[in-house]
Amino acid sequence: MRLSKPQDSSTYLALKTIQGGRAVYTTRVPLLDLPTILPVPDPNNVDKDNRKVDRLHAKHFGEYLDTKQDWVAPALLARDSGGCFFEKLDERGEVGYLTVPWAIGGISSLRTIDGQHRVLGVSIEKKRITDAIAAVDREMSRKVSPERSAKLHAEREKLVSQMMRLKAEYVGLDIYVEPDPIKAQQMFVDVADNAKGISSAVRARFDSYKVANRTLSDIIDHPLLKGQVDAEQDRMTMKNPNLMGAKHVADITRAVIAGPGGRISKKAERTLTDGEVIEQVKDFLDVISNAFTGLAAVTEDDPERERRADELTMAQQLRRTSLLGSVGMLRVLGGAFRELRAGDNPAELDDITEFFKRLDPHMTAPVSEVSIWRTTDAGTNFEPNAAAPIMRTQNIVSLVGIIVGWYKKPPAAL
Repeated sequence: MRLSKPQDSSTYLALKTIQGGRAVYTTRVPLLDLPTILPVPDPNNVDKDNRKVDRLHAKHFGEYLDTKQDWVAPALLARDSGGCFFEKLDERGEVGYLTVPWAIGGISSLRTIDGQHRVLGVSIEKKRITDAIAAVDREMSRKVSPERSAKLHAEREKLVSQMMRLKAEYVGLDIYVEPDPIKAQQMFVDVADNAKGISSAVRARFDSYKVANRTLSDIIDHPLLKGQVDAEQDRMTMKNPNLMGAKHVADITRAVIAGPGGRISKKAERTLTDGEVIEQVKDFLDVISNAFTGLAAVTEDDPERERRADELTMAQQLRRTSLLGSVGMLRVLGGAFRELRAGDNPAELDDITEFFKRLDPHMTAPVSEVSIWRTTDAGTNFEPNAAAPIMRTQNIVSLVGIIVGWYKKPPAAL
C-alpha cells in the first residue's frame, strides 16, 4: 500500500472560463513543473507550430531567476489537444482540479503558444543546479581538508536552496482547449500579432537593474535634455521634434561612464553610485552645451510652445545640418570625454570645453570631402556625405581614440 503507482500527470487547482469560444484553464504551477508538463523546446529543431528558440535567451531567463529574488514573469500560454481532465468543485463548474499529462518523451497533449524560452530557461537552470550538486558530491566523497569540506557543504546547501526555490515559486499558466492543429497555429499568429513589444526607450525608463537606466530621470532634467527626450521611440526620424530618445540618453551615459565600448561591467554596476554617474554625465552635458553652438541653441529652444506646421524645432534643424544631431556623434564625444577625464592626470573640464569649441566649426553635416572627418585619419569612420559616424563598435572606438589624440596633438585644421 505504501508503494507509489506509476505517475504521468500533475494536478492543480484551476479556474475554467471561456475565451473566443474555447475553454480556458487558468492555473499556477511551480517553476520546476514547467519542463515536466510542457515540451522542452530544442534550439536545433524548429517546432512546426512555433518559432525557433534562442538557447542563449532562454539561458538568460534561468540566470535572471537565479540572481533576482524579486523576479517577475507573465503567464505562459499553452494549447491542450484534449488530454487535460477538469474535475469541477462547484455547481457552476468554474473552479476545480485540473489534471495535466506530463510531456514525457515528447508525448504530450500540451503545446506552448507563448513561453518557450521560459520553459527552456527553467530546464537549463534545473540541469545546471543538478550537475553542480553532483560535482560537489563527487568532490566531497574524496579526502579533503576540513576547511574545504566546510566550503563544499555550504556550496551544496546553497545549490539545494536554489532548487527548492524553483519548487516553491509559481508562475501562471493559461491552457486553451483547441484540438484543431490548424486553428492552434492561428492562435500563435494572433498572439504574436496583438502583442506590443517593449521598446528600448521604455526599457531604459523602467529597467532599474542598470545604473545607466536608473539615473535616467535625473539626467534628463539637465537643461540640454529637459523636454527634449522622447520617452517611447528608439529612432529619431527627421519628423521627431525631440533631440533624442530615452534609450539614447542611456547609451550616452554608458559612453561617459564606461568609454567608447559602452559596456558597464558587472563589477562597475555594483560599485558605482547613482550620484557619481549623474555628476559625470551632467558634467559632460555642461561641456558640450557650452562648446557647441548648435547644442546651445537647443537649450534655448522651448519645446512646449505652439509651433506652426512648417516650423522646425531646434533639434530637428540640428539633425538636418549638424553631426551633433546624431546620437552616434554624441556617444563618440561622450567616450572622448571619459578618456580625457580618466587616469591620474585628468583633463580639466574647462580645457575639454575649449578643445570641443575647436571642433565646433567642423560639425557641419553632411560631411564634405574636404572636411576634417574625411581628410584625416578619422576618414575611415565616415561614409561620404554622412550625417553621422559609422556606428559599428570598432569605428566608435577608433574615432574616440583619434579625437583624444587630437587633444594632445591637434591636426593642422584645428
